[in-house]
Amino acid sequence: MAALRDEMLTIPQVIEEIGVPRATFYRWRQLRKGPKAIKLPNGAVRIRRSELERWIGTLEEAA
Repeated sequence: MAALRDEMLTIPQVIEEIGVPRATFYRWRQLRKGPKAIKLPNGAVRIRRSELERWIGTLEEAA
């Protein structure tokens, strides 16, 4: 079986998954406290699933 590609999530998908208000997520991005994102040439922002999981893992370690 071919290796699965890393899923690219939209911001609404990430917000729904982690359960925070949109404003909170954007504040985290502004403060560079959120997961690393990729800005596509069309201006859309995506977050790799692996990056979201890595970021959540760092929060677990800090708790």
